[in-house]
Amino acid sequence: MKLSIVIVNYNVRYFLELCLKSVIAATKTIDSEIIVVDNASSDGSCDMVKSLFPEVILLEGDINDGFSKANNKGVKIAKGKIICILNPDTVVAEDTFTILLNFAKLQSNLGILGCRLIDGCGQFLPESKRNVPTPRVAFQKMIGNSKYYYANQVDQLNIAKTPILVGAFMMMKKELFDLVGGFDEDYFMYGEDIDLSYRVHQLGYDNFYNGTTTVIHFKGESTLRDKNYAKRFYGAMELFYKKHFKSNYLINVFVLLGVKFAYLFRQNPKEPIVQVENYLMISNQVPLNLEKVLKRPVHLCKTIDALKTNTEVILDGNMLDYKSIIAHYNDEEINKSARFKILPKNSNFILGSNSSKTRGDVIIFNGK
Repeated sequence: MKLSIVIVNYNVRYFLELCLKSVIAATKTIDSEIIVVDNASSDGSCDMVKSLFPEVILLEGDINDGFSKANNKGVKIAKGKIICILNPDTVVAEDTFTILLNFAKLQSNLGILGCRLIDGCGQFLPESKRNVPTPRVAFQKMIGNSKYYYANQVDQLNIAKTPILVGAFMMMKKELFDLVGGFDEDYFMYGEDIDLSYRVHQLGYDNFYNGTTTVIHFKGESTLRDKNYAKRFYGAMELFYKKHFKSNYLINVFVLLGVKFAYLFRQNPKEPIVQVENYLMISNQVPLNLEKVLKRPVHLCKTIDALKTNTEVILDGNMLDYKSIIAHYNDEEINKSARFKILPKNSNFILGSNSSKTRGDVIIFNGK
């Protein structure tokens, strides 16, 4: 088998449904399998997978094992030569895996392969490509200077060796994952992708960022940005530096002080208030009851020529393929003045996220 996609899910049932539909569309011509590891979700995620995606391998957990341990469980049973670690709140294009697998074939010393990620507003996520977060670089970031933390020397549309990639989308050989021992399970959530990337990089493998394919990562769904997030993230950073930079004791002291300072003064994000005044839908028909639930008319269109202020664009997966949906998110003329929702194919809900720092929005309309 060529490819195993491993998705760890925790209480993001609707985003997972969209993700799985996009992954299935992207693997039609690839010898592959999809493994969902559920961390004791209570929102009906497992029932949904069993009902809608019987071909998906589902591992149901009794407790929330966290990101690292759950991914390791999934990879352990994977049969593919290549594995892809994928977040449940992502949307891949039909050619995403093909593009990256073809690129991987050409590399003689491939470590981890990542791609271009954008958020639910179409904005590029800079953590798609990062430099090694040495204590000095990390301290600079914590005081507001991210110049050296993100790999800004690499254009977001280019391909380049990049030491640190993001756990929302990581592709690598299974034998290499096993060789380095997988994700360090001392990390519960956050930091484990930096740790894995760094260990692979330190062994001399080439980690690559490939900006020729784009994936939507709603981000706020699987990484809710609250005080618990801050505590776990900064705790993960403390673990990373104690593990990999023991010799830099004096610098470590400053970094750890910075970690604690940043945590203490971190403010919980507030959901941006966006009063939607206009709904445009790229579709052939408005689904039954959608206008009733939205309490506003929905205007059908085939293309978007001009946008009024406070417009939300609904992209119909029954009409558009995933690559086209992602292209609309990518369109700067659209994303600078509009927000998005996606109607997954054969579904009775729309979803989206207007901020990468807060939870997204799911609207169920119970009609077709």
